[in-house]
Amino acid sequence: MTTAATTGHSAPPPTALEQAPPSSGRKIAAWASWDWGTQPFNTVITTFVFAVYLTSKPFGDTNHTSQALSVSTTLAGLLIALLAPVLGQMSDRSGRLVTVLKYLTWALALISGSLFFVEPRPSHLWVGLSLLAVGSIVSEIAGVNYNATIEQVATPSNVGRVSGFGWGAGYLGGILVLLLIYFAFIGPEVGLFGVTGANGLDIRVSMLVCMVWTLVFTIPAFVVLKDQPAQPGGRESLMRSYVSLWRTVRRLWRTSPHTVYFLLASALFRDGLAGVFAFGAVIATGTFGFSAGSVIIFGAAASVVAGLSAMLAGLLDDRLGPKVVIMTSLVGLVITGLVVFLFHDRGPGVFWAAGLVMCMFVGPAQSSSRSFLARLIPEGKSGEIFGLYATTGRVVSFLSPAMFGLAITLGAALTKAENTQYWGILGIVVVLAAGLAVMAPVKEHTHHTL
Repeated sequence: MTTAATTGHSAPPPTALEQAPPSSGRKIAAWASWDWGTQPFNTVITTFVFAVYLTSKPFGDTNHTSQALSVSTTLAGLLIALLAPVLGQMSDRSGRLVTVLKYLTWALALISGSLFFVEPRPSHLWVGLSLLAVGSIVSEIAGVNYNATIEQVATPSNVGRVSGFGWGAGYLGGILVLLLIYFAFIGPEVGLFGVTGANGLDIRVSMLVCMVWTLVFTIPAFVVLKDQPAQPGGRESLMRSYVSLWRTVRRLWRTSPHTVYFLLASALFRDGLAGVFAFGAVIATGTFGFSAGSVIIFGAAASVVAGLSAMLAGLLDDRLGPKVVIMTSLVGLVITGLVVFLFHDRGPGVFWAAGLVMCMFVGPAQSSSRSFLARLIPEGKSGEIFGLYATTGRVVSFLSPAMFGLAITLGAALTKAENTQYWGILGIVVVLAAGLAVMAPVKEHTHHTL
């Protein structure tokens, strides 16, 4: 690695991770409780239960509801792209990063609970999609602040394991909440408190469980995480925040182009990963004929696979570097996505096998992407840089939903079939492959300077 002495330039400032003291296992576990506590929105609401509910027949035909879901997801992504970096920057400057995270988490819980009022009728489709979109925005902005707090619990030597543990805790929390709502409300003809499937009550009551889960299980994180001192200069207006952001982007391009390449690559492949989650359960139902109960059981199994693989990959991340984990995961995802498309008519067994293999690669790709960037960030810049990370992802976040919808339309035009939903997986595979291609030349984090 080139040193300051050989280049004539001053040494780069220490990263936030290099400044961080080692944390106890108890503090790391408390930090990871936020992943555990907020996982119902990702696992139950946007993936395996509520999104499937919104695309079911009471809301309209399969192609219409699937395309409507892609539109709402796209619009939410565009708003996230505009807001994430400047809000992260504002949190850095104010020193209230954890306080803002707390308020966003409570808002996410309330939005989850409000989904109880979405009844299974066509007139409620866009109500549900709107709440889902707003919840996605809140969840993503909260995730920016949460990712920035990794510097309070990780060091350069263990950031891969810490990041993997957080992702794994989230997935494992997703298993428990899925099994809870399935056996308590969705599976039985008459569940707890007399809840049945009439008028979608079993699904709607499950949304209240998600709200309570988030409110309760994120408490440990807010006990151990602390706001940092405000930065000199204090708060800036929204417009000046965008000006500062532009300066940061220009500086990155000038001093660390491979960091910019990584942000672009991760924008593509993370959007593909989001597409796997956003539309995977929808394809399971609309193409492979899974019942609501089967989707939940699959989701529980998928969460076990994704959680354990993320934790194990964290060990490889610290030993081999995050890029190896990311590249291997993307290759695996492209191959298994093609398997789902090519063998869509072979029955649910194909989706079980290929879907679980896909989940084995999704968790490690997400976790190592976070640890890759965390290794680079200077002290006091975590909110802004992770906000930029979210923005670069959301600038192209229309790709997976749009490619999913476009592929369905293309399939209908080519095959003249009534249901061409399975073509949507090809759109997601294209996005993942593009991320893989851009990631290939990116240099490992030891070659970056922020």
